[in-house]
Amino acid sequence: MTTLAKARFAQIVLPRIDEGYRLARWLTGNATDAEDVMQEACLKAYRAIETFAEGNARAWFLTIVRNVAYSWLQRHRPAKLVSLEDMPPEARYEIEIGGGMTASAVPTPEDLLLAKQRSAELQDAVDTLSLHLRETLVLREFHGLSYREIAAISNVPIGTVMSRLAKARQSLLSHLKEAGH
Repeated sequence: MTTLAKARFAQIVLPRIDEGYRLARWLTGNATDAEDVMQEACLKAYRAIETFAEGNARAWFLTIVRNVAYSWLQRHRPAKLVSLEDMPPEARYEIEIGGGMTASAVPTPEDLLLAKQRSAELQDAVDTLSLHLRETLVLREFHGLSYREIAAISNVPIGTVMSRLAKARQSLLSHLKEAGH
């Protein structure tokens, strides 16, 4: 690897390591697994840095992290990857229709203990989402990516991103309502 490639890697990838780790953490649901994914993703990015054409470096790197996470999950936890298309029609219907839930009140900032508890409950609810829904929700809500960026990273149409995001939000609301919130 040339000195120029090392400099490009330092400029393009290193500033995005934390963001990549957060995505890997959300997708794998485990800090140790996320570290494994990030190690492999950084290696892939390092090898491909010379082929990176100027553009959206953030989307380029997060796409690598996402793809590595999916490959890693297939190798280590194949039962975790369940596509909506693979589900029986009645289960798909239940997920797609949802229950028309509305969001419960947000705790006040002064109530730190309650906010911490709600944060843990939200984390648990996000962890119950299927991988595709969780990925879309995390990229939008926690990484602040646009629908277009998420579509590019996930390699799906923008309409699919919008649909997944709506389903993820509905599922979170249902999960939180079942938990009594």
